[in-house]
Amino acid sequence: MSRPIVTLILASGAAWESTALALLERDPGVVVLRRCVDVPDLLAAASAGQADAAVVALDAPGFDQDVVDHLRRFQVRPVAILAAGLADQLRHQATRLGVAATLTDDRLPDLSGLVRAEGEPAAHQGLGSAPSDPVPAVPIGPTGSSGSPGRGRVLAVWGPGGAPGRTTVAVAVAAELAARRRPTTLVDADPYGGTVAAQLGVLDEVSGLLSAARLSGGALLEERFESIRRALGEHLSVVTGLPRADRWVELRGGSVEHLLEVASARGDVVVDTGFSIEPDPAGEIGSRPARNQATFAALAEADEVLVVGSADPVGLARLARASVELNELAPGSTLRVVVNRMRPSLGWSHQDVAGMLGGFVAAASLHFLPDDRLAVDRALVAGRSLVETGDSALRKAVADLVDALAPDSVPATGRRGRRGGRRVRRRTASTGRRW
Repeated sequence: MSRPIVTLILASGAAWESTALALLERDPGVVVLRRCVDVPDLLAAASAGQADAAVVALDAPGFDQDVVDHLRRFQVRPVAILAAGLADQLRHQATRLGVAATLTDDRLPDLSGLVRAEGEPAAHQGLGSAPSDPVPAVPIGPTGSSGSPGRGRVLAVWGPGGAPGRTTVAVAVAAELAARRRPTTLVDADPYGGTVAAQLGVLDEVSGLLSAARLSGGALLEERFESIRRALGEHLSVVTGLPRADRWVELRGGSVEHLLEVASARGDVVVDTGFSIEPDPAGEIGSRPARNQATFAALAEADEVLVVGSADPVGLARLARASVELNELAPGSTLRVVVNRMRPSLGWSHQDVAGMLGGFVAAASLHFLPDDRLAVDRALVAGRSLVETGDSALRKAVADLVDALAPDSVPATGRRGRRGGRRVRRRTASTGRRW
């Protein structure tokens, strides 16, 4: 006779707890080891190495992908109980978190069999209700060339420490894509405190990134996505970042991935990331997320990564070292190197810089942006993008970069960019910049 399946329960006050407990205790093949009061209690019990399965409420506070990974590390199979009325939404969330075994709360008599099941067979992906439909994607025409029909591309803008201009490049690329009539969402995912909102003059009391994380945890992000992004024009919107750097702890595991998945179903996505790609040992303690997980998520989900470095000896050295680390972290990503603030006073040609980086950086293409301080300052003071502040050498260079990213798009004219700028300014003046 095989040994009984040792089981943990985390119901978080759900009405099904007493029924589930009674059913499991009547099954001689199951032993309930512990009724956990919260996620940290569940993690501690799993870490003891005695449990085989954990019956959990998917909406338990703090239950996320990091918790699922912790359970699997100790060979504990999660079994999620879903509210029957929200089964389709919650099953999609469970799949995203990596929980294959699910059961609706109107089919609790099947719980014992599911707990005792060996492995996590696909047949158990939601007993008691019909299979969920995929999240519908809004077609964006032939410009959405990510390999998935109707899906936009995710472009992560990353660079090493030293302020090489990641946010400036991210804003400029997103604005240029939108000016070409491509639906574009700019996401500020910098866990050290993003500045996208400040650059664009957006005063918002609610962080779009944190709102997305909360909605993702409740399986409501697809339904309420429009409420967490702010429209900056006909084709450009922004998901604002953390209001304070210390609030990175509120970004639960899987939330950034889910946000990018939902946003890319509506068009192209440009993500401004943090600089650090070092692992955080503290992330292994309990259920606390790792600080750099938002950056890891953006790089993992990106179809292409724009690696930004500054055109000076220190900046290029940092860029070379960081690019080697990035290649090891995301070996399958398409990298495009952007050398920012290129200026004649350095005495280097484009070929000189390409030669310096050639032995370290394996990139699909190399691009140079001029040190156009006048254009950058004009945009910053006005709270506008380069597209809205008129033609400049920097905007032309960004347009050339976007030509490489989206070769089938139609470049915007300077006249169109100025007209778009007037439209946004009227909106800002009439709303006091409370977007």
